[in-house]
Order: sequence, then C-alpha cells, then structure tokens
Amino acid sequence: MAVVYYSSCPVCQYTQLQPFVTSKDYAVSGETYQIVRCEQCKTALTQNSPDVANIGQYYQAESYISHSNTRKGLINNLYHIVRNYMLGRKKTLTEQVTAVKEGKLLDIGCGTGYFLDTMQQTGWQVQGIEVEEKARNFAIQSFGLQVNSPEVLPTLQPESFDVITLWHVLEHLHNLNSYLNQLLQLLQPQGTLIIAVPNYDSYDAKHYGKEWAGWDVPRHLWHFCPTSIDILAQRHELRVVQRHLMPFDSFYVSLLSEKYKNNSWSILSGFWHGAWSLLQAWQNPKKASSVIYVLKKI
Repeated sequence: MAVVYYSSCPVCQYTQLQPFVTSKDYAVSGETYQIVRCEQCKTALTQNSPDVANIGQYYQAESYISHSNTRKGLINNLYHIVRNYMLGRKKTLTEQVTAVKEGKLLDIGCGTGYFLDTMQQTGWQVQGIEVEEKARNFAIQSFGLQVNSPEVLPTLQPESFDVITLWHVLEHLHNLNSYLNQLLQLLQPQGTLIIAVPNYDSYDAKHYGKEWAGWDVPRHLWHFCPTSIDILAQRHELRVVQRHLMPFDSFYVSLLSEKYKNNSWSILSGFWHGAWSLLQAWQNPKKASSVIYVLKKI
C-alpha cells in the first residue's frame, strides 16, 4: 500500500521534523503511526499515512460516526444529542461572523448533510463536498441537498461563496496547501472561511497523550495548535479574526479517550477531565479541545 512520508514540513518547508507522539488507530485497523512535529511552525504530521487512493478503507467502520450515522453505544448517542444542539450554534456563529442571513455556503466534508440542511431551512443557498459515497448519498436522499465529490471543485464559479466551512475536515485533507488554494479561489473577496480542528495544545490532549482521541490516526493527517494555524493562514494570505471553542468536544474526546484506555471508571473520569478542559477553554479559547477559527482574506 502506498503511503505518504514527509522529510520536510509542507506548511513552512522546514526540514527539522521531530518525533512527537506515537498513537494507534483505535477505530478501524489497530495499526500504530508516528506523528512528527515541525519545530518551526509547530504543525504535526502523521508519517506513513495511506495515500489518497488507499485511505478510504480507514473510514469504513460504524465507529466513525460522522459518516455511518450509528447510534450504538453511550458515546455515539451522546454525539447525536450534542450534534443537534451544535447545529444551531454553528448556524448562529456562521451568520454572526459573516453578517449574512441568506447567503451562499459551501461545506467541505459535509458528511451526512445535517449542517447543510439546517442552513438550507433558514434560506441559505448551500452546496456540499463529500468524498465518502454512502454519506454523500444519505445527504442527497434524506435532505435533497446538492452534494458532490471533490472532483467538481475546479468546475465551481470563482468567488461565488459568502462562506466556506470545514468542520473537523482540514485535518483529513491530502495536499493541504493546494486544496486551500482551491477553496480561496471560490471565496468572495470579503468572504469568510470557518475551520474547526482538534487542538493538540489542549488540556485533554496533554492529559491523554498517545491515547488522546483527537489524534485519530491515520484519518487525521495533520495535527494543529493555534500557532500552526496562524502560520498556515499567513502562508495563504489569510488572517485569523476570531477563535471560538466547541464546548462539548472536550467531553466527547475525553470519554472516547477513556474508552481507548479501557478505564473501568471511564464515564466518571471522562466527564471530570472533559469538564476541566472546558473550564480552561472558557478562559482561553486557544486551550480548547477543538478550536473554531474564523479567517478572512488579507
């Protein structure tokens, strides 16, 4: 199987990549992967991850719930309850940071389409991109959405979207820089890019170490902290204008991490560490388990 190996950082081209953490694919394969970190821009990368032609098999599991839509187990049920609440939060945030009520939105990695459906119901013109066929078909058949595979991106009208969103998607993208360049061509000059990613500088990431669910190797090819996102943004002539926390991610990630540890007190421990992580994030969004970055073109 073809894999991707980095000898230099794709974000800043620095050649000093240091071993950072070794983590396991708990969701699908049980394989172990080394994560290295660029000592200059602090972007971390999963070494020897499957290339774009082979990564699909690592998403074929009910445990990967953004695509399977499963409700099996406590954690998956909690995910769905929280998702319903967060759909409203995402809608409100999108309208606040764009100052647009019924604009044109492109959601990259839209999964089963729940966010797009929420925006569509309030008058937005929406379109989605989703690589996974089953999730794409669910979104089309369940909500009547316009959802396509990534191959259509070059055919879309330049500067045609008020906002482009990537909710926990950036970390999955092969060819990160070229993909971002494509998206920026589609964004209006005064448009808004919204990116949500896990934060390896959070309390829960440091507490759980190699068993932190936010690593999610090999599906997560990239691992970010606020510093690395700032530098990535600068490279693409963007500026971070706002940061927001995702309040429930600390609980979800902590509970999942406890499951990976096979802790007999997993629920209590997960809620405790999730609450402590959230408390730190309320004081400083840069410490959130997952951070939402609002970006504008310079």
